Amino acid sequence: MKVFLRSFIGILIVIFVVSIALANERFYWTEMVNKLALKSKTKQGRKMKKKEHIDYWLKSAQHDLEVAETLFSTGKYDWCLFIGHLVLEKTLKALFVKKYNKFPPKIHNLVRLAELCNLKLTDEQKIFLDKVNDFNIEVRYPDYKLEFYKKCTKEFTLQYFEKIKEYYKWFISLTKSKE
Repeated sequence: MKVFLRSFIGILIVIFVVSIALANERFYWTEMVNKLALKSKTKQGRKMKKKEHIDYWLKSAQHDLEVAETLFSTGKYDWCLFIGHLVLEKTLKALFVKKYNKFPPKIHNLVRLAELCNLKLTDEQKIFLDKVNDFNIEVRYPDYKLEFYKKCTKEFTLQYFEKIKEYYKWFISLTKSKE
């Protein structure tokens, strides 16, 4: 009975934390549509400047990183890695905007986004980003969810989450560098 009760409470906590994260994600998505998709205009009706566009993606990625940290600290390791994928995706999209000054493609594949940004990745880096792509899928679909949940121990998650944060810093530095 205790195990069932703890599992039930754990599930409730996951639902609560994820619903907060997803509500914030919907807010950011709505904000993005308002700011970018509608001819990239600001509230004043002027076209959004490149820096504003980049800052939007970086602010959203920073927010998601904070959410991922919270999920990790509460032991919601599978969702921490899912949100970690979003952090890298949004940071790569900021880099795409920096390079091309246009709306980034609506894709989630980190390797492809990095290639579109002309990043020269080693095979090891491609393998890592491809593995992080899996986190985006494994949390979403029931066929993978339970298996992924079991795999996401604190040690497993810490290994990948630390590396996600390293890549995040690397991608951020590229958005700040002069071309």
